[in-house]
Amino acid sequence: MPELPDLQVFSRNLHEKISGKTVKKVTVHRAKKLNVTEKELQQALHDQKIKQVRRDGKELVIDFPNGNSLYLHLMLNGSMHLFENKHDQKYAILEIRFTDGCGLLMADPRGMAKPTLNPPHADGIDSLSKDLDTPFLKEVMKDKQASVKNFLLDQKVIRGIGNAYSDEILWEARISPFSICSKIPPKKVEDLVKSIKEVLVSAEQKITENYPDIISGEIRDFLLIHNPNKSESPNGYEIKVEKVGSRKTYYSEEQKLYK
Repeated sequence: MPELPDLQVFSRNLHEKISGKTVKKVTVHRAKKLNVTEKELQQALHDQKIKQVRRDGKELVIDFPNGNSLYLHLMLNGSMHLFENKHDQKYAILEIRFTDGCGLLMADPRGMAKPTLNPPHADGIDSLSKDLDTPFLKEVMKDKQASVKNFLLDQKVIRGIGNAYSDEILWEARISPFSICSKIPPKKVEDLVKSIKEVLVSAEQKITENYPDIISGEIRDFLLIHNPNKSESPNGYEIKVEKVGSRKTYYSEEQKLYK
């Protein structure tokens, strides 16, 4: 699943490529994934110019001058594709054609990718928001008995962090993923806030440097801990892997357990 750094790069590249283009036609290939009818979507977007493409949490967002916003959640295997005149994608979910003959398509072989027109405001604070600071995190963590990894993955609290980057963030902060939120000392909460920002921003920079034009996929080869090709952390500690539910958690003994 693409995570925040991937989506940051996708949104910037898509904005550069399609902002200013005018929508000619919208085709919905899997209507059950949409929260409105195809006719309603067509009416909302027809003849509208793309105002901007941005990221919100784990979704790509296309904004239009008439106030409508189309949210695109790629889920596990969704992908975005730009095409000229026609496309060859077999698993189309949603297709937007522009007046210049180009188009943008969302596809997903598993059919899970989800487009939503003007969804209600999401709970939770974005991972890169300036409001995600130490006082905020101390306040929301002080009474929580959940593990800190599950806490970071809860999109109703913090939006944008996924499984891979939660492991990277917790290693950077030297906090065990199995630590209980309320037991983590204030100084380590401060370290956690710093790690969230540094890990996500650094990852975006690495993706941009190595894959400057990317609009789909997930880039993980540079990760330090959540990386099946590595057996040791940068400091020489064994990387351990435990499956918790359906997710694999990567960590090392460098990370302190607070319980």
